Amino acid sequence: METEAVQIDRDELTINSLRFLAVDAVQKANSGHPGMPMGTAAMAYTLWSRHMKHNPADPGWLDRDRFVLSAGHGSMLLYGLLHLFGYDLPIEEIKQFRQWGSKTPGHPENFVTRGVETTTGPLGQGFANGVGMAIAERYLAARFNRPGFEIVDHHTYAIVSDGDLMEGISHEAASLAGHLGLGKLIYLYDANRITIDGSTDLSFTEDVAARFEAYGWHVAEVSDGNDVEAVDEALAEARAEHAKPSLLVVRTHIGYGSPNKQDTAASHGSPLGPDEIAATRAALGWTEGPFEVPGEVRSHLAELAGHASDRQRDWDRRMAEYSRAYPELADEYRSWMAGDLPEGWAADMPTFRVGDDMASRKASGKVLAAIGPNMEMLLGGSADLTGSNLTDIPGRVDNQREEPGGGYFRFGVREHGMAGICNGMALHGGIRPYCATFLVFSDYMRPSMRLSALMGLPVIYVLTHDSIGLGEDGPTHQPVEHLMALRTIPGMDVYRPADAAETAAAWETALNRTDGPSVFALSRQTLRQLEGTTGPASETAGRGGYVVRDGDGQPDVILMGTGSELYLAVDAAARLAQEGISARVVSMVCHEQFERQDEAYRHWVLPPSVTARVSVEAGVSMGWDRYLGFAGESVAMDRFGASAPAPELFRRFGFTVDAVVEAARKVMG
Repeated sequence: METEAVQIDRDELTINSLRFLAVDAVQKANSGHPGMPMGTAAMAYTLWSRHMKHNPADPGWLDRDRFVLSAGHGSMLLYGLLHLFGYDLPIEEIKQFRQWGSKTPGHPENFVTRGVETTTGPLGQGFANGVGMAIAERYLAARFNRPGFEIVDHHTYAIVSDGDLMEGISHEAASLAGHLGLGKLIYLYDANRITIDGSTDLSFTEDVAARFEAYGWHVAEVSDGNDVEAVDEALAEARAEHAKPSLLVVRTHIGYGSPNKQDTAASHGSPLGPDEIAATRAALGWTEGPFEVPGEVRSHLAELAGHASDRQRDWDRRMAEYSRAYPELADEYRSWMAGDLPEGWAADMPTFRVGDDMASRKASGKVLAAIGPNMEMLLGGSADLTGSNLTDIPGRVDNQREEPGGGYFRFGVREHGMAGICNGMALHGGIRPYCATFLVFSDYMRPSMRLSALMGLPVIYVLTHDSIGLGEDGPTHQPVEHLMALRTIPGMDVYRPADAAETAAAWETALNRTDGPSVFALSRQTLRQLEGTTGPASETAGRGGYVVRDGDGQPDVILMGTGSELYLAVDAAARLAQEGISARVVSMVCHEQFERQDEAYRHWVLPPSVTARVSVEAGVSMGWDRYLGFAGESVAMDRFGASAPAPELFRRFGFTVDAVVEAARKVMG
C-alpha cells in the first residue's frame, strides 16, 4: 500500500508539474493557451509514462512510437512533456516560450524542437498526419518484418481536440483510417467542450462516439480525464484492438484547477493572470515557485528514461540479429529510413524525342510505370481520379485492410485528407509519397500543401487538367489562378512541363529533392514534343528556366512560356525570324528552381539588357512581372474560362501564335 501511495503521489506531482510549467510559461510570455495543457496533463502523462515507447536519449529511434499533439495551440503541454521526460529541452527554453529564437515556439514545429514529430496548429492537420504515420508503419512492417523479427512495430498516438474534430480534414482522414483498419492508431480526444466562442453547445452537438463507430473505429469513453487508472485501462484496451483505429473520448476540464476560469473560454487563449495563478496554486496545493519542478518528479522521470533506453537497447539487439539473418533487407530498411533513393532507380527512366507527342499527364504515367518497380518506397495514389491522373503503377496492388503491403492508394474523394496523410507518411520516414487530383482542386488541399512546404517535406503533388485546355467541363474545373497561387508558397516547387521530356525531367529533379514539396501541373490535352527540351534534367527543366530556341546573336526579344503554351512561343519565334527579328524562347517550367540558380546563369538566360519580353501562360498574369519588368507584355488568362472544346477555347481567349507575335512587336516598339 505504501508503494502504491508513493506512485500516486509521484503521478500527481508530475501532472501538476506539467500544468504549472504551462501556466508559468504562458504567463511569462503574456501569450499562449494554458487551459488545454491544464486539462489534459493527466492523460498525456499516463500515455507517456505507461504506454509510449520512446527514448529521450535518442528522439530519432526508428521504432519509437509517434506522438502528435494535433491540438497544437496547447504546445506547452508537449514542451513540458519533452522537458520533464528528459529530452534536450532545458528549462531555459521553457522560460523563453514564444520568444525569438527559442525552441518553444507558439505552436509545435518539428524542424525547431527535437522530439516534436510534426508541425501542428492549423486544426485537423495533426489528425491527418497521424493517419499517414500509421499507414507508413503498417506498410514498412509488411515489407520488412519476418517471423520472429518484428523490427517495425510501433503505435501512433495523438491528442485531438473539439476543434480538430470539427475541421473537415479530420472527417476525411478518419474515414480512410477506419476503412483501412489501422489498428496501431490511437487518439485521445480532449473532450473539454469549450472553444474560443464558448461552449461547444453553440455549434458542435453531434455524437462524436457514434460518428467514429460508424467510421469503423474502436471507441471507448473515460468519464474523468484526471483518473490516471481509467485512462491507463482505456489505453491498454485500445492497444489490444488490432483491427481498428481507436478513439478514446476523455472528458476533461479546460483550465483544470483554476477557481474562476476552469470550464470557460477565458482559459483557452490567454494567460490566467497573477491573481488567478495564485488561486490555482492554492486550489491544487502547489507550493513550488514559477518554473520549479520537485526533485521527486525529476528522479521519477529519470528512472523512466532509463527503462526507455533499455527498450531501445533490446531493439538494437534484435535489429543486429535481423541484420545477420536478412542482411539485404536490413540494409534496405536502413536506406529507406535514411531517405536514400535506391541505387539505379532512374535506370529505366523513359526518354522522349520529337514526334513523341502526348499529354504531360500521360508522360507522367509513363515515368511512374518505369521507375515504380525500382522504387517501392515511392507510394501514392489519387483522390478518386486514377484514370484521369494516370498515377497507378502497373503490377502494384491496392493498399487495403487485407493488403497492408499494397503499393497504391485509393484515397477517395478526400483531397485535403489525402494531402495531410501524405505529409504524415513523409514525416514517419521510409516513404516517398505522392498524391494526385485536378489542379483546380488544389484549393481543397492548400493548407496541407502549405505545411508540406513549411516542414520541408518531399511530397510530390501530381495535379492534372492544368488549364482551360481541359475543355468542356467549363470554368468550375478550369484552373486560372492556381499556378500563381501555388507559386506564392515559399519552398514549393511548381513545375508546368511543356512536353513529355520536361515532365520526365521534373520527376527526376523532384525525386532528388529532399527539402521540400513539388507540384506537377500536367495537361489533359496532347502536347507537341519540342526540340530543345531533351537532355539531362540538370541542363534543362531541372534548372527551372532555360533556353529552348535561340536566334542569332543578342536576342531582340525574349519569349517566355510554360506548359501547353510554350509551343506558341517557339512557333512565334520562327515567324519573327522570317522578319529578321532574333527571338529567344525560354521555358520557365519552374520559377522556384530558376531562382535558385546563380545570378550569372539567370542573367545569361534573361539578359538584363533585353527589356523586350513576352510571357505566355494560360493562367493569370499576376507574378510574371518579376521577369517581364515594366516593358513586358503578358499573354494570359485574367478571367474565368468557359465550356467548349479546348482548341476553340485557346483561340477565343487569345492563345495563338498571332497573339504572341503581336505582343512581341508591341514590346519592341
